[in-house]
Amino acid sequence: MSENQENSERKPTIVEVIILLVLFLAIAFSFTGIFDLSIQLALFIALFLVIILGLRLGYQYNDLQEALKNGIFNGLEAVLILIAVGALIGTWIAGGIVPSIIYYGLEFIHPSIFLLATVILCAITSLATGTSWGTAGTAGIAMVGVGEGLGIPLPMVVGAVLSGAYFGDKLSPLSDSTVLTASITKVNIVEHIKSLLYVSVPALIISGTAFTIAGFTYTANNVDLSRVDSIMTAIDGIFNINWIMLMPALAVILLLAMKKPAVPTIAFGALLGAVWAAVFQNMDFISALNTAYDGFSLQSGNEFMDELLNRGGITGMVGSVMVIILGLGFGGLLNYIGALQVLVESFTNFIKNTGRLSVSTLMTGFLSNIFGCAMYVSLILTPKIMEKNYDRLKVDRRILSRNTEVGGTLTSGMVPWSDNGIFMAAMFGVPVLQYLPYMWLNFAAIILVIIYGYTNKFIWYTEQDSESTQTT
Repeated sequence: MSENQENSERKPTIVEVIILLVLFLAIAFSFTGIFDLSIQLALFIALFLVIILGLRLGYQYNDLQEALKNGIFNGLEAVLILIAVGALIGTWIAGGIVPSIIYYGLEFIHPSIFLLATVILCAITSLATGTSWGTAGTAGIAMVGVGEGLGIPLPMVVGAVLSGAYFGDKLSPLSDSTVLTASITKVNIVEHIKSLLYVSVPALIISGTAFTIAGFTYTANNVDLSRVDSIMTAIDGIFNINWIMLMPALAVILLLAMKKPAVPTIAFGALLGAVWAAVFQNMDFISALNTAYDGFSLQSGNEFMDELLNRGGITGMVGSVMVIILGLGFGGLLNYIGALQVLVESFTNFIKNTGRLSVSTLMTGFLSNIFGCAMYVSLILTPKIMEKNYDRLKVDRRILSRNTEVGGTLTSGMVPWSDNGIFMAAMFGVPVLQYLPYMWLNFAAIILVIIYGYTNKFIWYTEQDSESTQTT
């Protein structure tokens, strides 16, 4: 790029950014809510909206295309994990692993405490493995099957799964997002996790209590135990149910807990599922292996069982992969032309105390998920955009790292076109806007961050007398 070309470039104005984002939201919501068109098509069109604005700002097309490719490249690990999890679900159903977990869950978990048990199980799994995605694809998919068997609304079950999965993910030193946030904010990983405890533990108690009440309230009159017995009988008639079936799940959790790379670990789990299908379910190995690609297919004559178990496979993730690729490219373009920075910088003068600082950080993380379409975009951009405000108010960087996690990670699954939203919706077959009202831990954490900010509770400063600098 020549020097004259560099000098001709400019940042977008706040009006240009708002027009762009309004157009994007209008296209996204009208395509999905009115015209029944795919979000992939909306994102594809949005790419060209950003490119047109970039050309207007003086950028060269080749540079914009490079920014698009870089945005996609930076998030390709998420695509690989999604593909691996799709393969794992297909073979784990064929191998009787998921059916066995569902069977034992129906046998041993009392319906009234099922939602609480789901939160706790997913929290432990995520804490041990450091991955909310891995938890969703293993313990989560099994608990959703148990919930369906009990007749509990699927969006509520997904909300319990995500509450536990995100809790453990944020407090695990094995979590890549936790390590990334600590690194970018220049906070020691242990101090970062200790800071998060002040938000995550109360949020877990609040959400756990809410799910317990919901469990007793819902199951008191709605669970048909005869239906549960019939489902268990059907599963036992189709699959060989045995405690040995749980070994691949334990192996994957153990490997992830040992901090082995996620993609090969999950792929190894998928291979174990195919082996288990051949050895224990009397399935031809080639057919079992094919479930990793095409998913598991069952025609049992039982409509509920077929709907419950016919899922998984790499092909079932293609739509989600396309959304993530297009979304990452969209976020890369927005970041390159400085659109998100301009948007956030426009309300810098609003930040005069820790309450407004916390709200602004949460909004920055959320907006980065909406317009960056990926959690990692949010976790990278939010500290870079907000760190000067924390330093100006002499607020310790541990608060920046904590608020970045809550605003970036915990809101990602709330956005239908973000990497987390797409992954979870595809995993459980529940649209984001349906499970969103039940993400109780996430909402509780957001509310706690705002309360701490405005009450100055659990807020630390770089100087002891800095509280006197706060204004209202």
